[in-house]
Amino acid sequence: MTDPRYPIGRFSPDPSPSPQTRSRHIEQIAALPASLRQAVRGLTEAQFNTPYREGGWTVRQVVHHLADSHMNAYVRFKLAVTEETPTLKAYDETAWAELSDSRLTPAEVSLTLVESLHARWAILLQSLKAEDFHRKFVHSESGPHDVDWLLGLYSWHGNHHVAHITGLKERMKW
Repeated sequence: MTDPRYPIGRFSPDPSPSPQTRSRHIEQIAALPASLRQAVRGLTEAQFNTPYREGGWTVRQVVHHLADSHMNAYVRFKLAVTEETPTLKAYDETAWAELSDSRLTPAEVSLTLVESLHARWAILLQSLKAEDFHRKFVHSESGPHDVDWLLGLYSWHGNHHVAHITGLKERMKW
């Protein structure tokens, strides 16, 4: 059995991304809102409150985490392409997922937010020049990276969490 924490495997950055790789990642980021909506379509409140794995977040928390994380990502991209080697601050995603807004807010709020955010994000990403993907930044926890790495990470990240939800639905036969 695969590790339920990593249903599509751990993130593995591409050491030499191509324009085609970038396009694929941008398409995946643009497509995430529809994939996420499809993954949660028809779920009941009880199902939204079900953890995707033992000890894991509920489906509701996963949806809100995607909104939180991708808002941070959008800002990180903008900082990386407008500043010289900025330091990008990490945040405690587990603590954020435990806040009342992540546990109690209807998932629809974050589904709508993700749709709007990803529409803007895709436009930003599609407008970047090849050299923009080589711009550097320093992540406060993981160190130096470039925008290509960030693009691959968030393409993977959305698919990773959608797979948490779809995997739960398959296991529970929902």
